[in-house]
Parts: sequence; structure tokens; C-alpha cells
Amino acid sequence: MRAALILILVFGINAFAQSGRRTKAVSAPTPSPAPEAQPSPTPSLPPRSQVTAEIDQDYRCTEDGTLAHLLDQDVAGGFSPKEVDVKAQVTAKPEAAYTREARRVGVQGNVILRVLLLANGKLDRVRVVRRLPYGLTENAIRAACEIKFKPAMKAGKEVSQWVTLEYAFRLANSSIFGP
Repeated sequence: MRAALILILVFGINAFAQSGRRTKAVSAPTPSPAPEAQPSPTPSLPPRSQVTAEIDQDYRCTEDGTLAHLLDQDVAGGFSPKEVDVKAQVTAKPEAAYTREARRVGVQGNVILRVLLLANGKLDRVRVVRRLPYGLTENAIRAACEIKFKPAMKAGKEVSQWVTLEYAFRLANSSIFGP
């Protein structure tokens, strides 16, 4: 009985003993005056257009990086790859950037675009075939606006051709088992 009482006392002392650490009083930081807003020395860039790209709609790239929604769907010219002798060749295809919102939500997938490459080496219009939310489609269109290519050839002449471009958006640390 005496041994049981000693065990209970030892256990009770160990269970309710303090660690010996003393808490230090934490002083609250003194608030510093808020810095005054000063105009930036460099002019800010104009905000990008808030165009939301939709499926089966055409867009045109502009000089300032915004997108122009084209209302006319009638396009004169533009051959399919099967109709030309030498297909247009994309020589440089910039990557499309992830948006902060899409990364935060974890959106992954492919944006598919049809692009009309003109005979003069310029891009005429971009048509959305498959889209992704949170600005990924718009970033893919902006990246497509920067591609470089050699025009298609038919009967020895440079011609316009429709080309399908795919932009894959994959998060590096993704897993099928969740984040």
C-alpha cells in the first residue's frame, strides 16, 4: 500500500510540475508613423484589358499587350494544313504564364487556340477552341501573339494558314493524391 501511495505521489508531482521556464513580459511594439505615399518616379504601365476570352470567339493582339475582341467571324482566306504544299512552321513559341489566382486554386489543363498566320509573317487573329479560367486563356492568347513563324506555301507563293496551338498549364508540385 505504501509503495502504491509513493507511485501516486511521484506520478502526481511529475504530471503537475512546471517546466521551470519563466515567461518574459513581451512589450508591445511602438507604432511608427505611416510613410507618406509618394508618386512613383516611373510612370506605371497602362492596365491590361479585362477581356474574358470565350470559346469560338476571335481576338486580335494589340501593340500594348491587350486583347481586342473581334465581332466579325467572317474571315477571308486562310488555308487548312491539308490545303497547302508546305505547312507554316512555328519557329518560336513563348510560354504562357500562370496567373496568381489559377496557381492558388490549383487549376491545370490545356488551352487550345486556332491562329491565323498571314502570308506576310504576321498573326491575324486567335480563336479560342478550349479555355481555362482565372486568366489562363488570356495569357495563352498573349503568348500566342508573340510567336514567330515561317508562312505556309502553296503553288510557290506564301499564303495564310490556320494553325492549332496548345498551351499546357501544369503545377510543378501536383499529385493525383492531392496537394
